[in-house]
Amino acid sequence: MHPKNNAYINMNTMKDTPTIIDFVEHHTRKYSDHVFLREKRGEVWTETTFRATREEAHRIGAGLMALGLQKGERVALLSQGRNLWVTGELGILYAGGVNVPLSIKLEDAGDLLFRIKHSDARYIMASEQQLAKIRKIMPECPNVEKVIVFDPLEQYGDKEIGIDEVMLMGDKLLAEDAASFQARYESVGPNDYANISYTSGTTADPKGILLTHRNYTANVEQGSSVIHCDLDDVMLIILPLDHCFAHVAGFYTMMSYGGSIATVPVGKTAMATLRNIPLAIKEVRPHVMLSVPALARNFRKSIETAIYAKGPKVEKLYQFALNNAIAYNREYWNRGGWRNAWRYPLVKVFDRLIFKAVRENFGGRMKFFVGGGALLDIALQRYFCAVGMPMFQGYGLSEATPIICSNSLDGAIFGSSGRIVKPMELKICDAEGNIVPDGERGEIVIKGENVMAGYWKNPESTAATIVDGWLHTGDMGYVTKEHPGYLWVVGRFKSLLIRADGEKYSPEGFEDSLTDGSIYVDQCILHNNQDPYTILLMVPNKDALQAWAQQQGKNPATREGKECMLNKIQSEIDSYRPGGKNEGVFPEAWLPTAVAVLGEAWTEQNHLVNSTMKVVRGKVETYFQDRIDYAYTPEGKELINEKNLAAL
Repeated sequence: MHPKNNAYINMNTMKDTPTIIDFVEHHTRKYSDHVFLREKRGEVWTETTFRATREEAHRIGAGLMALGLQKGERVALLSQGRNLWVTGELGILYAGGVNVPLSIKLEDAGDLLFRIKHSDARYIMASEQQLAKIRKIMPECPNVEKVIVFDPLEQYGDKEIGIDEVMLMGDKLLAEDAASFQARYESVGPNDYANISYTSGTTADPKGILLTHRNYTANVEQGSSVIHCDLDDVMLIILPLDHCFAHVAGFYTMMSYGGSIATVPVGKTAMATLRNIPLAIKEVRPHVMLSVPALARNFRKSIETAIYAKGPKVEKLYQFALNNAIAYNREYWNRGGWRNAWRYPLVKVFDRLIFKAVRENFGGRMKFFVGGGALLDIALQRYFCAVGMPMFQGYGLSEATPIICSNSLDGAIFGSSGRIVKPMELKICDAEGNIVPDGERGEIVIKGENVMAGYWKNPESTAATIVDGWLHTGDMGYVTKEHPGYLWVVGRFKSLLIRADGEKYSPEGFEDSLTDGSIYVDQCILHNNQDPYTILLMVPNKDALQAWAQQQGKNPATREGKECMLNKIQSEIDSYRPGGKNEGVFPEAWLPTAVAVLGEAWTEQNHLVNSTMKVVRGKVETYFQDRIDYAYTPEGKELINEKNLAAL
């Protein structure tokens, strides 16, 4: 596949600065009879065409008008991924409204209440599964006039109405006064707001990111400059649709290519929905998926668990095949070469013998993944490329709608975050805002039509983030002369570790390497805030550590067994020191002197990871401040201490 820029060409047949409505009208007519939405109902996967998608969006939009929604008013949307999430948003936009997508992972009533009240939402759309959360806070939402429920109920509560009734109201308006509906959606301009997308619930005062119609259509155009999908390709969306990455790189991008999207069937609980992912992959047989590092690691662990269960001979063959393919692929852009020509026949043979079966578990049609949400460890990128399902690092943020760069099949460099989208300006700046030379690290700053309009009701944060049209991302990266047009993202610009001597270091590389490379470490962060030494806060994989202790003849329940487990953790860290297998990968001066083993995992429920399962460093540090303080005492500095033992 090559970046034919089909979406960009198609977009040029519309207005120069199309709205989402222009975009949808164009593509749903261009690909009218092709399938756009796939959803499992009961045991059957249903298919909805582009034409039917547009028709349902019209019905919902007209129904919202009949309910009384005025242009520019907000509608909050709280639902798991499904067809009605898509047509619900489109209906809001056709009615001239603004969608306020809410994460289903928000469990605290205060988190939901803040967003609904702060956005001045007049209506709420919700699935039955999420309705209890809305009912709980409705007494505190006097300005919400109606809750539109996606699923039929035997009895609706006060202010509740079914989506079917709304669509019937839309049918009536379309039959009696279609001109008013058309006039409404034609009145929407490219600079009108389409979304208020709130930042993660891991902060006390989340900000509402204002995204315009043109932000969205511009970013789809920009994305087509670096990555390409084919007509009728299928994307399984496993990330929440409220997240900007799934939103734009997902259903709007697939719409532009005439592809389709499928959503994971919803379970009774969040965990049940996660368990539905493997079956959905096999049944949908997607060509492309979006991923985040946490999911990528789980995919790899699942693959290797199945391989290792077949015995040591198969495991040994698998490891040989994997190492051979990784050596052949090198950094992807320079894969092969005459020195590696002898590996190519082996790559082909082992691909048929081993990796083809691995890909069958992903449906057998997977062309590539795109990873976002956080830095994707280079070892994971090499791994998935070796098994024939490349997982390419991309980078963006919601304030940029979100795509800034991505690797792809026709252009990738392992370790980079990919090619910078066009048209868009990007510069790397120091703390004073000066552009740094190529190769030097600094803050990533961008300018383009994808830059948000600002933060809702927050002019101070807007002014601090967008300066003279330039969006200051808060992320640190660099560009090189050797690979112009590619960006390397290396961590948060303002979240560096700082030693007592003022030396700074970005810790994400070590953290990702340790969690990806060790089955004994589930989560970790380094900490040093002008302290005497660096410490590691880590969540252990207790099952793996207990199995290790038993292999050494120790009872994991005893103190002796737990000391054995702690020593194993230390040996994993020491692999990065001189003499270890990972020697020299990271600066020894920044390797941890003390280790704090924690007994509680970092989850969305305790607000220590965000909706893409990315660790929120500041929250972890605050939550475990007592362990940080303890690690800087003589007792806590020792590996074998009472708090570490108690955590196991």
